[in-house]
Amino acid sequence: MSRYSIEDFVKQTQQQDKGEGLFELESPRILEINLTNQIWTKAGAMISYRGNIKFEREGILEHGLGKLFKKALTGEGTALMKATGNGKLYVADQGKKISILNLQGDSIFVNGNDLLAFEPSISWDIKLMRKVAGMLSGGLFNVRLEGSGMIAITSHYEPLTLLVTPDNPVFTDPNATVAWSGNLQPEFVTDISFKTFLGRGSGESVQMKFAGNGFVVVQPFEEVYYSEQS
Repeated sequence: MSRYSIEDFVKQTQQQDKGEGLFELESPRILEINLTNQIWTKAGAMISYRGNIKFEREGILEHGLGKLFKKALTGEGTALMKATGNGKLYVADQGKKISILNLQGDSIFVNGNDLLAFEPSISWDIKLMRKVAGMLSGGLFNVRLEGSGMIAITSHYEPLTLLVTPDNPVFTDPNATVAWSGNLQPEFVTDISFKTFLGRGSGESVQMKFAGNGFVVVQPFEEVYYSEQS
């Protein structure tokens, strides 16, 4: 086989069955879902599938009026797609790196823009960050996921997890914050000197403070979100 031939390209890039179960990283940026029943994915994340799979956009009242009301305030950031059937489903989100987490009765907060897919066995709820909504482009919201099952989250480039302890809190840029443990409640602090030092817009002076016992996940990228209201 000659180097760089079409046959060589196909061999190097073709899909492989790894036998890892429901969620499989086909590449660091493509998630394969071995679907046998139902899964929730971020709307627009499907890039390919094979088999008998039906796609439905999240119903207006599917998750109750409370979540509908909160979703209306946050824009389309957490719009979900329900995939049902049997087959292989491939999802991705703008080339972002994918991390798979197997929740076992625990909980995690994920930035609404960084949630890629999760099993129906996982309970979830949208949490608005009202105090900071007016300070950042499009506001900021997150999803609390809890229970037992698989979830997939995304980050721009490689994520970094920082441990939080009572005597050593962690401060993060909200636009670079991907996820944090479900027992932590971030506090928003404004540092005027930090803003002056950077010489940037007002959003840069807002920081998230994590205190207690847990962890926070950040990415080496500042993601700016735009809601429908912006």
